[in-house]
Amino acid sequence: MEKKDFAVDTRYALTVRDPETGRLRPANFYIYRLYAEFMVARMTDRDGSLHKIPYANVVKIVRTTPVPKSQRFAVPAALLDERAWKDRSSLTLYSSSPASGK
Repeated sequence: MEKKDFAVDTRYALTVRDPETGRLRPANFYIYRLYAEFMVARMTDRDGSLHKIPYANVVKIVRTTPVPKSQRFAVPAALLDERAWKDRSSLTLYSSSPASGK
């Protein structure tokens, strides 16, 4: 797959190749940013953490769902910057709110 096959603020059901085992696995992602070699996405079906996904690991796009503006996830722009993803493959975010006492 290539960058042109994806769009920002869209949910995808994909078949991805596991880089450790080489096995094909289903995954659901919400795409935040697209860069030349990889995309930054949230795994919506598992832990909700952000992941760096190389286009070469995506085997097939199963389903595409554009997300309305009112239902989009928000993440600080500094966490989505390409330089922040140079040396990492995933990032776990913990939200805080006044209701949680944090």
